Amino acid sequence: MATAPTTVPVADFLARVPNPVRRSDAEVLVGLMQEITGQPPVMWGPSIIGFGHLRYRYESGREGSTPGVAFSPRSNQLVLYVLTQPAADDVLLDRLGKHTTGKVCLNIVKLADVDLSVLGEVIRRAWVENTTAGHCVVCH
Repeated sequence: MATAPTTVPVADFLARVPNPVRRSDAEVLVGLMQEITGQPPVMWGPSIIGFGHLRYRYESGREGSTPGVAFSPRSNQLVLYVLTQPAADDVLLDRLGKHTTGKVCLNIVKLADVDLSVLGEVIRRAWVENTTAGHCVVCH
């Protein structure tokens, strides 16, 4: 994620999400991620809501920062930056419900399609793994 935290209020951003289901789901995700991480939501760039602020450094010496966990309410789905292992090997995802994955992204059309307790486990695992490592593993 090549972006930085901003001072835009998360509530202002959410109020502008045009799809009412996506907006409502995003509000639920803000609460869930805040509860799990103990961190306030912060806008990272124009469309990502992140929790925590982690620094990383590649072996090459290149450095950056990223939230510990994050998501974006896109027009057609919610994109969660919470995958820390290959999706094919992830037993939690087998129990999650309807979703797709990218390299580090979990894509959900609507929260009603997934088991929120399993989603909470996925988010908690990502938070623990990312913050315990001292850097964000999704940036490798």
